[in-house]
This record gives sequence, structure tokens and C-alpha cells, in this order.
Amino acid sequence: MAVDALPDAALIAPPKRGALDEGPALLIVNKKCRMGSEAFPATLAALESRGIPVAASYRLSRPKRMEQVLREALEDGVRRVLIGGGDGTLNHAVRLLLGRDVTLGVLPLGTGNDFARSLGIPPTLEAACDIIAAGYTARVDVGLANGRPFLNAASLGLATAIAKRLTPQLKRRVGKLAYPMAAVAELWEHQPFHVRMTTDRGDLELEVLQLVVGNGRYHGAGNVVTPDATLDDHRLDAYTIAAPSAESGREGTGLGHMQDLSTLARVALSLRRGEHVSHPAVTAVRTAYLYVDAQPPQDINADGELIGHTPIRFELAPAALRVYAPAPVPH
Repeated sequence: MAVDALPDAALIAPPKRGALDEGPALLIVNKKCRMGSEAFPATLAALESRGIPVAASYRLSRPKRMEQVLREALEDGVRRVLIGGGDGTLNHAVRLLLGRDVTLGVLPLGTGNDFARSLGIPPTLEAACDIIAAGYTARVDVGLANGRPFLNAASLGLATAIAKRLTPQLKRRVGKLAYPMAAVAELWEHQPFHVRMTTDRGDLELEVLQLVVGNGRYHGAGNVVTPDATLDDHRLDAYTIAAPSAESGREGTGLGHMQDLSTLARVALSLRRGEHVSHPAVTAVRTAYLYVDAQPPQDINADGELIGHTPIRFELAPAALRVYAPAPVPH
């Protein structure tokens, strides 16, 4: 079931795109991400071989240090910033880049890399450097959760509980298998919750197992938020997964738990293809803003980082971030 916001012709116009010559770049690689340590010299070599000047390069592990380096570079006039890491690393950087005349280059070295995936950047260092060298740029929206920026998606419920289990140790040890391993472990303990959502089309109240609010197209290492979600549509796309146990009155029972597990399994099988929105347990919403309250209160995960709890307001900063992106294929 889908609930669509009314289109706004002024907002759905294509973003401004172009190629810029922005001078030397700042390179920051998160050495604690899945491929960070070994990728640093390879990244420098790849950028040099493509004629991309690097004013300064850092291999860092602490977010506060990264933010300090980035802030100082921006004050010195750097206009392009290349970040090697996962979605959490990019999330820390975007807080300082939001609304600035600076271009972000994404080097997908993390576990999920959903922002790179939404941009269409292939998951290899060489391909990402090729895109930066080509110099094509696009402006994308940035999501805001109570004013805090996020790039991909924010979630409540199952996805957040899974994120809590995704320790840095697990990510380093098993790489891309970390997500399914954490999901299997959480499924046996997860409980439904009541959610009330206020959108630009009205209110919804549901008993759910999960709520995902997306700025981009992907979350959870390749799961689709909704098939129509893009980074430059000036809309939030969200979906919920209803709890059958609550509807049947079996919530909290063994049979109710099996009902919920069965529904989650069926929806999960279709998330990669974006076909989950046609499942009867899924409600999809497209809106300019979304206010969410939940009982019991729920923790909120954004781009892999726990950022607070409900109640919360989601909105957008339209076209607030310039990024290097693949050039569109001529038709």
C-alpha cells in the first residue's frame, strides 16, 4: 500500500549538474573501516595516476579528529574533499559540508556503502577514482533527523536493533556477511511497537516491526527503500513492516512471534529488488516531512549511527550537497 505526497513542480526539476576545476583535494581515509588501512596507499596512488592533486592526506580513526582536520581544511579554502570509508564516516563529514561550495568525492571502503550505491558509484577504488577524475558533479538532498544530517536512511525497530549488533569487530571479521549474521541473531528477540506518523498528506497509526525513512535509494547494505527513491527528488521515502501478531491478538505469544518472523522473512526476500512495497504488510509513504512518535519509545539509527530516540521529525535540505557522480548515459 502506498501513500504519495502531492507533486510540486518547482521541487521535482532536475538538479544543476556540471564539471568543475576545484584545485587540490583533501583526502581522509578512515583506517578503522573495513578496507581502510590497506586502501590508503592504493588510494593515493590511484589519485596521483589520474592527475588529481592532493593537498593533504590523512589516515584517521577518531571522528572528532576527522572533523577537526576537515574544519581546518575548509577554513583554508579547500573546495573538494575525498572521503574513504563507509556510510558512518560520510555521515560525520556531511555535517561540515552541508550547504558549502565544496564537492565531496566518495571512496566506498566500508561495509554497506549505500550512499555510493545510491549515487551509482561502483564498489571499487579504481572506479571511484575514475569518477572523481572525470569531474562530473551533481547536487543531492540531505536528510535531517531533528536537524541532524543523514545521507541514506534512518530507521526504527528491527534495522536499528540489527545496527546495534554490528560492532566494528564483527564488520572487520566477516565483512559483508556482518549484516545477515546480525539480522539472524536479532530476529529471535525482536518485538513490535506502535507508531504514529504525521506526513504532508495526513496521519497514520500502525503496529509495526520496522520503519525506514530514506533520503537515498538504499539502506542496510543494498536493500531498497522504495523503487522510486532518489537522492535528488526532494522527497523522503519511507516504508513500514506491519506486525501480524498485533492484528491477530497473538502479540507476545510463541505463535505470534512465528507470524512476525514469517512476514519479515517474506519481506526481506524482496527488499533487494524493491518488490517489498507490494507486500500487504508493507506501507510505503512519500512525503516532504515526517513526524514520528512511537510506543514504547524507539532508538533511531541514521547511516549506521545511533542518533537518539523518538519522537523525531524528519525533513530535507534540498540540493544541499555537491558530489562527484557518474555522468548520465546519453539516450
